[in-house]
Amino acid sequence: MAKTIGNPISWAAQSLGATRDHVSESVSRIGSSDTKQLPMVQTLTLQDLRACLRAGYHDFLETRADAIFIVLIYPIAGLLMFGFALNMNLVPLLAPLVAGFALIGPVAAVGLYEISRKREQGNEVHWLDAFGVFRSPSFGAILVLGFYLVMLLLIWLMVAQSIYVHTLGPEPPTSFAAFATQVFTTGAGWTMILFGTAVGFLFALCALAVSVVSFPLLLDQKVGLPVAVVTSVRVLRHNPGVILTWGFIVAALLVIGAIPMLLGLIVVMPILGHATWHLYRRAVA
Repeated sequence: MAKTIGNPISWAAQSLGATRDHVSESVSRIGSSDTKQLPMVQTLTLQDLRACLRAGYHDFLETRADAIFIVLIYPIAGLLMFGFALNMNLVPLLAPLVAGFALIGPVAAVGLYEISRKREQGNEVHWLDAFGVFRSPSFGAILVLGFYLVMLLLIWLMVAQSIYVHTLGPEPPTSFAAFATQVFTTGAGWTMILFGTAVGFLFALCALAVSVVSFPLLLDQKVGLPVAVVTSVRVLRHNPGVILTWGFIVAALLVIGAIPMLLGLIVVMPILGHATWHLYRRAVA
C-alpha cells in the first residue's frame, strides 16, 4: 500500500495511542521494588557543572533563534502574572510567584531538552523539533510529572499566602510601597522573609529531587515515571553537594533573569535548559 501523508487526526490518534501504552507501563511500575532496571548514577564534580553550563551556552548559540522563540512565551506569561499580582490582594504573592518559577522550570524546558538531544545525535534542528516531545512515547509520563510540579507550585502559593496572613496580614496592603516598607522595616516583615525563605527552600528541594534529571531521562530512555523519579532522587543522594550547588545556580540565574521584567529569562531559560540536558548526560550512565 502506498504511503500517504497522515492528517492531524490520524497523527493525534497515533500519538495518543503511544502515550496510553507508555502511561500504562508507567502505572504498572508504581510501587514496584525492582531496582534491576534502574539506570546507573555517576559521580559529579563542580567541574561538571561548569562544563554543562558551557555546553548549554554553546547549544544556545547554535540554535539561538529557535530557543528564544520557544521560551519567549514564558516571560510573556510571567509578565501576565505580574499584572495579575498588581491587584493589592495579590501583592504579597509577587515574590512567591517569581520564586515558584523555579519549581516549574523543568517543565518549561522540556522542548529545549529535545533540541539538545537531537543536536547531540548530529541532526539539524529547527524550533519545531521542540514539539517532538508530543510524539514521544514518554509524553504521558512527562505530563504526569509536569502536573505534579504545577500542583507543587500551587501548594507553595497557598502556603506563602498563609505565612503572610500570620505575619503581616490578614488585611491586604494599601499599596506596593507600603507593603515593601512593612516587609523590610518591621519585625513581622523579617519574620515573613525568614520563615518564607526556609519553607520555600523545602519546596525547591523537593522539586529539585524529583526533576533534576527525570525529564531528560524520560525523553532519552524508555523508562517508567517511577524509575525516572527514583533515578533523579538517587542522583541527588549520590551527589548532594554538587546538585544543591546546581540548584542554587539555577535559582540565582532565574532571579537575575527576572529582574529586568523577566526579559532576561529569554536568555537564561534556554541556557539552563540545554545545560540540564548535559547534566543528565553526565549524571546518568
